[in-house]
Amino acid sequence: MRVVFLNLNKNLTMLTDFYEFTMANGYYQKGVGDTVAYFDMFYRNVPDNAGYAIMAGVEQLVDYLRNLHFRPEDIAYLKSKGCFCQEFLDYLADFQFSCDVWCVEEGMPIFPGEPIVVVRGPVAQAQFIETMVLLTINHQSLIATKANRMVRAADGRAVLEFGSRRAQGADGAVLGARAAYIGGCAGTACVMTDRDYGVPAAGTMAHSWVQMFSSEYEAFKTYAEIYPQDCTLLIDTYSVMKHGLPNAIRVAKEVLEPMGCRLKGVRIDSGDIAYVSKQIRAKLDEEGLTDCKIVVSNSMDEFLIRDLIQQGAQIDTFGIGERLITSRSAPIFGGVYKLAAIEDGQGGIIPKIKISENVEKITTPHFKQVWRFYDKETGLASADVVALHDEAIPQGEPYTIFDPVYTWKKKTLTDYQAVPLLKPLFQGGRCLYENRPISQTRDFCRQQVDLLWPEVARFENPHSYIVDLSPKLWKIKQDLLERY
Repeated sequence: MRVVFLNLNKNLTMLTDFYEFTMANGYYQKGVGDTVAYFDMFYRNVPDNAGYAIMAGVEQLVDYLRNLHFRPEDIAYLKSKGCFCQEFLDYLADFQFSCDVWCVEEGMPIFPGEPIVVVRGPVAQAQFIETMVLLTINHQSLIATKANRMVRAADGRAVLEFGSRRAQGADGAVLGARAAYIGGCAGTACVMTDRDYGVPAAGTMAHSWVQMFSSEYEAFKTYAEIYPQDCTLLIDTYSVMKHGLPNAIRVAKEVLEPMGCRLKGVRIDSGDIAYVSKQIRAKLDEEGLTDCKIVVSNSMDEFLIRDLIQQGAQIDTFGIGERLITSRSAPIFGGVYKLAAIEDGQGGIIPKIKISENVEKITTPHFKQVWRFYDKETGLASADVVALHDEAIPQGEPYTIFDPVYTWKKKTLTDYQAVPLLKPLFQGGRCLYENRPISQTRDFCRQQVDLLWPEVARFENPHSYIVDLSPKLWKIKQDLLERY
């Protein structure tokens, strides 16, 4: 079962910035509200100075756009502000979303500067959805990216998302857990994310369970009797090696094994994890519990995970909380939404540009498509090229790419396959998106990340992935820069 948002009784159409209404009202009064405009969402920098990010939040963006409407109470609120004309309010009362939308597939690695969402439609509509496009994609892409880094650091060991209690609100918890799963996490502690999105939920006990009983052994024994097939015990309430682990082993021998069951795991939430985990592993193996997993949950990030593994820590599963669900080290995904073009009365495209003294804030004009070039020999992604929407990319013929700023940096690609990344979500307001199980999106993400060069995927000082402009698009941009 899948739901579209946490609370559909909320009118999410009104979750926008006030200036979206003032601009739309102005467009309407000026008679240009139906002018066809093109907007791009892109981001400027990868969080944590990493080599790539992960696209996420597409399903929620689709749900938002499918449910765009203004209720009578919304119109009444806007009228009470005293700054909107009646004709504009009437337009909102009969609002029908009619835009075309293209988007990079959820789970795909994405890079700075390239469009990841493109919206075409009446400017009053295309402008209005800016806030939710950014909110939805920014948040989940941020968490999916962080999760992917942690999962890669774990090097085949399971990573679970445990961060609901540290998340920024209910949406942050539920949708953050969804994004973490797309990024590669094996599951979550968040029950609602399991119920609504199919992300596997798991959990055992807290320290309070142990404290509730007269002894730690009694707490473990009771839990094992109730959950013999899935028994993982939290062993650091008092003393891991003096009490917790011996009591867990005793329960395994005296309670579980007579029932034909095995102790599934032990969990620690404190202490010197590298040192203690080695001691735990040695003792478990000595007692014949070689299949018992060691789970750790503490304030960890990808660098600590990597260090623990390098130190020989005996860990099978990582439970990550606040540093994942908030992307604590880099809590902002800097996606922006910018006008790229408008159409004249005959359907011709007029490119638009935003110029800044800061080079990275200069936008790329026109209606665009993004192509990813895969090397046929290695199968790995070589470069992305941002081109005009109707440019034909020759398949396999020599194609020269060049840096749009340092134009003397050139490279000719020969044996390649070029794939368009922007896929249609809506056409004339009609939804074309087909939902798929989230497990498939997770698998797709893993497959696509595996197609990146290791130099791009490394944690520190990654190689800058090539994102270039086609010669035609570059010339259009340069002409506008010279004009202004």
